[in-house]
Amino acid sequence: MESIDTELADRIRNDIIHGSYACGERLSEAQLCETHNVSRTPVRLALRLLEREGVIRRGEGRGYLVQSPTVADILQAVQVRGHLESLAARLMAQSPDRAKHLPEMARVIETYEKLIGLGRVDEAMIRQMQVANRVFHTTILNACGNEYVGYTCERISHLPMLAAGSMVFDRSVSESPENMERGLFRIRLGHAQHQVIYEAIEKGDQVRAESMMREHSHTMIEYIQMFEKRDANLTVADLVAYSGVNV
Repeated sequence: MESIDTELADRIRNDIIHGSYACGERLSEAQLCETHNVSRTPVRLALRLLEREGVIRRGEGRGYLVQSPTVADILQAVQVRGHLESLAARLMAQSPDRAKHLPEMARVIETYEKLIGLGRVDEAMIRQMQVANRVFHTTILNACGNEYVGYTCERISHLPMLAAGSMVFDRSVSESPENMERGLFRIRLGHAQHQVIYEAIEKGDQVRAESMMREHSHTMIEYIQMFEKRDANLTVADLVAYSGVNV
C-alpha cells in the first residue's frame, strides 16, 4: 500500500501532466492541503519527491514552481529507456540463470497470440495486452543481473509512457476497418519482435537480443513522432491519452 505522501505525489503529478497547473506556476502548500484534504506534512514530503523527479523546482525563497515535462522531454527519456532495456536484454542473454525466467516470457507470447487471434482492438484487449507487455519487459529488467539498469529505469518511470512495458495506441484505430487492420499489424509486429527477443535470450545470442530490443523500443519514438506530425500542438496530456484504453 502506498504511503499518503506517495499517493499525494501521484495526484499532484497527474494534475501537472494534464495541465491543471501552468509551467512556472507557484504551488501553494496551503492550497494543496485544502484541495487534497491533508495536512502540511504529507504535502511537503510529496513536493520533495516531485522535486527529485524534476516535475517541480524550488523557486526563489520558499515554495516550488511547476516544471511541466514536454513532448521533447518524453522523447529523450524514451531513448534512454530503450538503451537500458537493450542492455538488459543483452545481459539476460548471457546470464547462466536465464532459463528459469523464460517460462514467464513464453506465457506472455502465448497471451499475445490469443489476443491477436481475436482480430480486433478494443478496450478489453488493450488492458490484457498492457498487463502482458509489462510482465515481458519487467522480467528482462529483473533477470538481467544488473540492479542499476532497473533502478535507473525506475527513476524515470513516473513520466508518461516511461513505465516498463508501456504501450501506445492510435486513437483512430476504431474509425475504419483500414485503421483497425493497421493497428493489428503494429501489434503483430511488436509480438514478432517479442518472439525474436525471447529466442535470442533462450539461445544466449547477446547481440541479437540487444539489437532487437533496441528496434522494439524505438517503436515508441516512431509513434510519438507520428503523433507530432499529425498534431503540431501535441501535448504530454495527449500522449497520456494515446497510452490509455479509449479506442
